[in-house]
Amino acid sequence: MPDGTTGSEGRDLEQLQARIAALEAREQPPPRPPRHRMRSALAAVLIVIGCVLAPLSAVATWAESEVGDTDRYVATVAPLASDPDVQAAVANRVTNVVMEHIDLPALLEDVAPEDRPRLDALIGRLGGALENAVRSFVQARTQDIVASDAFQRIWTEANRRIHAAVDKALTGSGGGAIELTDNAVKIDLAPVIEQVKQRLVNEGLTIAEKIPEIHTDFTVLQSEDVGRVKTGFRLLQLAGTWLPIVAVVLIAAGVLLSAHRRKALVAAALGVAVATALLGAGLTVFRLIYLDSLPKGVSQPAAASVFDALVRFLRTTIRNIVMLGIVVALAAWLTGPGRHAGLVRQLWTSGIAATRATAHRAGLRTGPVGPWVRRYRTWITWVLVAAAVLAYVLWSYPTAWVVVGLALALLLALAIVEFLARDDEGAAPGPAAREPAATGGPPGAP
Repeated sequence: MPDGTTGSEGRDLEQLQARIAALEAREQPPPRPPRHRMRSALAAVLIVIGCVLAPLSAVATWAESEVGDTDRYVATVAPLASDPDVQAAVANRVTNVVMEHIDLPALLEDVAPEDRPRLDALIGRLGGALENAVRSFVQARTQDIVASDAFQRIWTEANRRIHAAVDKALTGSGGGAIELTDNAVKIDLAPVIEQVKQRLVNEGLTIAEKIPEIHTDFTVLQSEDVGRVKTGFRLLQLAGTWLPIVAVVLIAAGVLLSAHRRKALVAAALGVAVATALLGAGLTVFRLIYLDSLPKGVSQPAAASVFDALVRFLRTTIRNIVMLGIVVALAAWLTGPGRHAGLVRQLWTSGIAATRATAHRAGLRTGPVGPWVRRYRTWITWVLVAAAVLAYVLWSYPTAWVVVGLALALLLALAIVEFLARDDEGAAPGPAAREPAATGGPPGAP
């Protein structure tokens, strides 16, 4: 032949090439039928919708529990009475109002008539200095009141009364005697002013007795956008109970419909975590926009403290969902067939095997517990997983640390099951347990 090969060699080469072509054709995956592609597409759509609903579920849960529950709202804002920025803002507001009603020349009205011209001239020269001295005195007494337990009681009671206005501001519902004015929720500081007046009189500033009853407000919540967002917020509040369930059901349906369920579960869990983390980032941006849009007379530090207190539970929920998504994705990946996941599982089992071998050499035995655990190991594992899920679902207000704690508790329980499921007689002995067999002793002998 031209290439120097014999006829038999040429036939052998042709047969070899044919076999290689057949093997390559066999390794090629068959084309997906249209029905399979539609099923995968539907699974992807359901998972995406569930991931989109995850951050909305967080807002809905917060709206239902924070805005709809008066006791929880009061518990949220009550610590603000001890916040230094809020106390400073209230003290400045009360001091300004009190000073507007104090007549400095009237402080000396009991002076003898012949001395009045000289004192009037003196007051005219001191003017600002005298006013600053009186202001400092009033400011100090006001700070004492604001830092007292009495102010905390006033603050708590006032916020309990205005909860209906907060509900109305954010959801459009509510009503009653408290009204929403200029898209703002305000606290009347009249009780604080009355206590300041009494404290001034007791301290010798008797002119404070002539201050009439004053009603002035402290803004808790104010935004020009409240009217535009309250309709959607109301819908989220109504969906607070069902929206999280709908999101979970959609994601679960998408995972079950997927051809690669484990990969779909990992993608869905990470998608939920990322979508919810974006909500947290958006909340930070909205905070900056909200504070920037406040009127000039509103204290920025106090408004920031109030905003942070109101969304504290929402931020906790965001961190909780993000951590839950990461834990679920990690669990699904670790139980998969990947090479790195297999290496992690091998390290896990090797560590438990070494611990079991050490306990075996020390004479520790599981007795009848070991065989029972080996027999029902699969059932025990699923019961432990179900118990962890049930504990999370029944937890009143779970946090990210609750998720981490439950995950670690589940890992510990699974490690105990793996430890007990090992055969006392060396069904899966560690290296140390096999050493006596090399010297002629029975396997696993101490």
